[in-house]
Amino acid sequence: MPAKILVVDDEEAISLALEFLLQRAGYEVAVAADGESALASVANWHPDLVLLDVMMPRKDGFEVCRAIRDRDGAQPRILMLTAKGREIEQAKGMAAGADDYLVKPFATDDLLARIAKLLGEAR
Repeated sequence: MPAKILVVDDEEAISLALEFLLQRAGYEVAVAADGESALASVANWHPDLVLLDVMMPRKDGFEVCRAIRDRDGAQPRILMLTAKGREIEQAKGMAAGADDYLVKPFATDDLLARIAKLLGEAR
């Protein structure tokens, strides 16, 4: 059974590109365009990993990450994606409970390698 990955990004072009890439890599993929939808998907769909954009309207990625970590039940791995590469942003993401942090733009091979590592896969 393929791992389930939830892509959370308010930019539709990025979400579609990530969805396509991850499906081609053999993952089951769902997409959420905002933090509220992401939290509902985590509760109902139970992904193995969440690709979480930091900068989103209403609830940003840090708030969503903390909310996921504060809930009971199985905990997905969280890989935060952001256009901000400052170390303070990375530290803030890790403090919120993220497992890893990747700065946009990124190489697709790097993204897939980090996902495989977080999911404990040999690729």
